[in-house]
Amino acid sequence: MANFSKSHVPQFSVEVYQNEYLPEGGREVNAIVTVTSTGGGTTGGIPLTGATASPAHVPGQGPNAAVVIMVDCSGSMDYPPTKMRNARDATAAAIDTLRDGTSFAVVGGTHIAKEVYPGNGRLATAGAQTRAQAKEALRRLSAGGGTAIGTWLRLADRLLGAADVDIRHGILLTDGRNEHESPQDLRDALEACAGRFTCDARGVGTDWEVKEVTAIASALLGTVDIVADPAGLAADFTQMMENAMGKEVADVALRLWTPVGVEIKFVKQVAPTVADLTDRRTDASPRAGDYPTGSWGDESRDYHVCVQVPEAGIGQEMLAARVSLILPDPSGTAAPQTLSQGLVRAVWTDDMVASTSINPQVAHYTGQAELAQVIQQGLEARKSGDFDGATAKLGRAVQLASASGNAATAKLLSKVVDVVDAATGTVRLKAKVAEADEMTLETRSTKTVRVKK
Repeated sequence: MANFSKSHVPQFSVEVYQNEYLPEGGREVNAIVTVTSTGGGTTGGIPLTGATASPAHVPGQGPNAAVVIMVDCSGSMDYPPTKMRNARDATAAAIDTLRDGTSFAVVGGTHIAKEVYPGNGRLATAGAQTRAQAKEALRRLSAGGGTAIGTWLRLADRLLGAADVDIRHGILLTDGRNEHESPQDLRDALEACAGRFTCDARGVGTDWEVKEVTAIASALLGTVDIVADPAGLAADFTQMMENAMGKEVADVALRLWTPVGVEIKFVKQVAPTVADLTDRRTDASPRAGDYPTGSWGDESRDYHVCVQVPEAGIGQEMLAARVSLILPDPSGTAAPQTLSQGLVRAVWTDDMVASTSINPQVAHYTGQAELAQVIQQGLEARKSGDFDGATAKLGRAVQLASASGNAATAKLLSKVVDVVDAATGTVRLKAKVAEADEMTLETRSTKTVRVKK
């Protein structure tokens, strides 16, 4: 999909953090792989907002992008009436943030999907005139009907699929549960769209299902968040669109090559959020598999790779895995480009100090992954009436958040539990918790902090 001049391909670097030393009989090797992209995206010197946007896209000068904004127009968006108005204003703000030359469309979502602008299966090209026309079309948006998010995604896919661009991105806003199609319909739509475009998903208010909206963002390698107060939508949409306009390269894959006898236990993104990629592998060769990472601008992400190696004697060493960043050839005729790579090693030693020390990065992100898990388990236990289980899990979450310096998550936890002692994880469940606070904690539970260097 990507087509860049040599001077403008972002520079990718791969750094591997691990304790490579194993005791005799040791088989599990853990590594944190830090991937950093620089020199593309926002550092291209190209303004992000429409008002000061760059001219229409020139290959090698900023992203050739298409964006579809999907706005929930179901009946519930009229309760309160300010919700629909805020959604219109937020979409207008996002349109103002589009760079000149970006292809875009707006879809209104109910139990069916309708093209709000420009219509007739087309995308518009962002400029002063099309922005004004799109905002005029938004004024005609009204609430009524049900919710079938799979139909919105399929329409976005058709529109984006017709665009000859590098970056294809969706922004999806919903305020309710997906009640007018089966869960399988939504899963089928996500499967059909995965790998074709990325999508950020937002839930507004408190009547939507966290797991549903999170699953959309996860399948389409986008971000997820709650906007509990509709008044916050415009700022959030502006930020989302700025991030989308900062993307420079799409379809980057993390390729893991392993020697014969090495088994991959898991591959997870662990920063800026936790996302398990293990089951999303596509085989690249008999010994190598690709894990999707989506679109990149100027940013850095961390991945946790865990492999099981065959047993070996003291003094033996081996290459446990080779991690590469791969950019496929858009035409499919040439070999993919290797952007950077790093090595994961295993060395067997009888030095107990060397073999038992845990790498700080590995320890930190193992804790962050557990933090996300115990928050979700604790909230589930609380909903089901298992208050002892909820207290234990959320207490552990407070302890992990405190120890790792994850102040944002600690603050969200303090709205659900009274913290007696953060260091020991001693907490009491609050008798009354605002629904927005509980949903915010659940939605943001996978957000991590970077390890302190």
